[in-house]
Parts: sequence; structure tokens; C-alpha cells
Amino acid sequence: MEGVTCVEIERNGSHGSATDMLAIEEPLEIRLQWDEGGEPRLTTVAVTMRTPGCDGELAAGYLFTEGILRDRRQIVELRSCRAGSVRVVLAAGAQVELSRLERHSYTSSSCGMCGKTSAAALRVTSAFPLHNQWAQVDEALIRSLPARLRRAQEGFDVTGGLHASALFDLEGRLLISREDVGRHNALDKVIGAELLADRLPAHDRILIVSGRVSFELVQKALMAGIPIVAAIGAPSSLAMQVAREAGMTLLGFVRADRFNVYSGGERLGDGQNSRSRVPFGTEQHGYKR
Repeated sequence: MEGVTCVEIERNGSHGSATDMLAIEEPLEIRLQWDEGGEPRLTTVAVTMRTPGCDGELAAGYLFTEGILRDRRQIVELRSCRAGSVRVVLAAGAQVELSRLERHSYTSSSCGMCGKTSAAALRVTSAFPLHNQWAQVDEALIRSLPARLRRAQEGFDVTGGLHASALFDLEGRLLISREDVGRHNALDKVIGAELLADRLPAHDRILIVSGRVSFELVQKALMAGIPIVAAIGAPSSLAMQVAREAGMTLLGFVRADRFNVYSGGERLGDGQNSRSRVPFGTEQHGYKR
């Protein structure tokens, strides 16, 4: 966070000097090091704009959710080479899927899929399919998640400018949360932390994100085996389509009194261990204010 001086204008027209705290946005270069034919190789796989902190988790999560790496044991070291650069060193013999790097080397903080060269490059096959993962969760617990997430958003409290992603267990206990100027970065940090701690797949966890949920967030959640994704905002049409195809429970406009179910209603219960009355694939459109 960075303190800056600004001019504050009141509704009555008065002007005055004020100090504001801004979320930091800086580039991070993610570099990959491995051996090929007995020869060391080093390449930059991405430069992303992020909020500094948990850079190793971000790099590991990015490489995993992009399908470049598939297993925690492929990583032997995470090395901060210099300010704004992380080197991911791979184990001897580790196979990397560099064909997944069909993007330009720069991504903004707003879009995790910028620069893809074809529509086919957007999809990555997860090693953790969801169709048989019927984790059950109480609808009242879902409605409580926004308040629980908000209490974990320390950076947002100060800056008002950070997105958040968090994992909860099926009893509503907060397991991990991360913040970043980029929605996809916040989720990569969460998934990277779980990968490095060898806690994937996340078949018994709920993901909640602080804003809208678009395709890349659903894709990343699928890579981690997360069966339930809840969002404070709306899903995109492609996010809903992919969630339905994968058997994911996708929830939007989650509030203390209501939420919309876009797919996977079978995982929702009424607190009495019964299945939800919302069938798989049922849509509920619109935000009721």
C-alpha cells in the first residue's frame, strides 16, 4: 500500500487536502527453469501486473492453472531473483507443457486470459473431474460467506482497491484468503498456496470471489478440483457454460438474504441433509435489489 496526497471534494463544494492509501500494482516476471537433454533452460513465461506479496504462490498457481505444471513434486525451488521476478525451478526430468503458453508474455491485472492466440487455447483439461464430487453445503452457509469473506479483506479495508478469493470448508471455516489488484491473481495465489502445501484437489472446499466470476476464474477453479464457486457479482455466459459442462456448482449475486444458482444445485441442502429443490442446470436470472 502506498500513501498519496489527493484533493477531497465534498458535496457542499468544499475542497481540502487528504491522504489516501492506494493498492500497489507492479509487474511480476514469472520465469521457468528446467533441464532439457542435460542442458539447462530458462524462459520467461509471463509478466503479470499484481499486488506484491505471495509472489511464489502466484507463480506456482499460474503455472498450475495454465496446465504447464501438473504436480507439486515438479517444483523443487521458488527463487526471488530480483525485485519483481520469480524463478520456478523444476525437478530433474520434470515434463513441462510449454505448448500451453499460447499467449503474449504480458497480461494485465484485469484479465488472466489476455493474449491467447486461439479459442482452443483457452480450455485446459483438469486432472480433477467434478462430476462424481457431491460435496453438500447448507444454503444458509452460502448466504453467510460474503460477511465472512469481508472480514478477511484487510487490504480492501485500507485501500478499497483489491479483489479477494478465499477457500472455506463445508462447515464455513475460512481456510485461506488472498487479495490482489487482479481477480485472477488473487485466485492463483490461493491455488498456488494449496498446491505448494499439497492440498489439491480441493473437492471438499468452497471458493468465494469478491466480484464477478468470468471464464478464467471458473477454469482455474476446475484445475484445482473446486466443486462450488460462489461470487458476490455475476457470472459471464461462458463461465456458466463451462461450469455446467464440468458439473460445477456456480452461484452468483450471493448476499445475506439470497443468491442465484446457475448450475449444480444438487450440492445445496436446506440444513436437514436433503438435496436442494434446485435441479442441475437451472438458471435464475437477474439481481433482485
